[in-house]
Amino acid sequence: MGVLGTIGWGVLLSSSTVIYGTYSILVHLCEVDGKVPFKSSSVVLIIEVGKFVMSFMMLMWQTKGSLPQGVSLVSFLQYAVPGLLYSVSNNLSMMMQVYMDPTTFQIYSWLVYRLVLSNLKIGITAVLYWSFLKRPLTVRQWIAIGILTMAGTIDSYGSYVSKGKEFSELYVTMTGLLMIAAQCTVSGMASVYAEYILKKQQEMSLHFQNLMLYTWLIFINIIFWIFEEVRDEENVTRFQLFRGYSLTTWMIVVTQVYVGIAMSVILKHASNITRLFVVSSSLSVTTILSVLVFGLHLNSFFFTSLGLLLLALYLFHGAR
Repeated sequence: MGVLGTIGWGVLLSSSTVIYGTYSILVHLCEVDGKVPFKSSSVVLIIEVGKFVMSFMMLMWQTKGSLPQGVSLVSFLQYAVPGLLYSVSNNLSMMMQVYMDPTTFQIYSWLVYRLVLSNLKIGITAVLYWSFLKRPLTVRQWIAIGILTMAGTIDSYGSYVSKGKEFSELYVTMTGLLMIAAQCTVSGMASVYAEYILKKQQEMSLHFQNLMLYTWLIFINIIFWIFEEVRDEENVTRFQLFRGYSLTTWMIVVTQVYVGIAMSVILKHASNITRLFVVSSSLSVTTILSVLVFGLHLNSFFFTSLGLLLLALYLFHGAR
């Protein structure tokens, strides 16, 4: 991980963790009468456009205004696979809230989402990383990943019970469960394949690789957005890309643009496992923010989770 230096990696990983942890909070701050006023496909599309623009600007700065030459069509087509997988995953991530805990509309639905999805994704991604990329993990590292999953589960459940809810009150529809399983699998496949292709073309500029990936993401998400608009027969003001946007919505866009580009750096120069630690650590950030925004109370679950997270970090990196 020498590409950024110790300080650079520290800044990248810590900032990604904090910003990633704001996502759920910002989405629910956008809600009006318990519903998100914008189309999920619209926000995902604008995020991808933002990442494309930022990558283009960084590429121009890196190459002093010249584009790479001799890139084959086959090379470009390879990015269609992670492009499709990421598009499906990102849209499922936002659409899923519709099927979570319909009796409440403020905080409980995303706590259910965190409890089941975020932690199941850790295990699935780790298995895909080990099997698809053929990256051996020691027994100690597998134990660290297991502890990491446990830490996220305890933190999520602790957030739920701090509002006076019981585990028996968790509610997810069958459609929601199927979407959870699909999102976990697709998300894991997308990140693992993205790491594979980014490292396969190690000599190529990451910014140019991102441009090829984001080109596919923009194209595919335009289709998703048009499809979602066509299906929305109740809305008389169709095909307005920024309908329902607010300042908070634009905060989602800006923060996710940063996280997306940061994750690509992590995948190319570190690994999916490093990415998993960022995602899992961000749950603690979300919990702390929910204390400040939604009035959640910290309890023993949070501190237990934090201790397990630190133990997992020590076991995994100490195993190398």
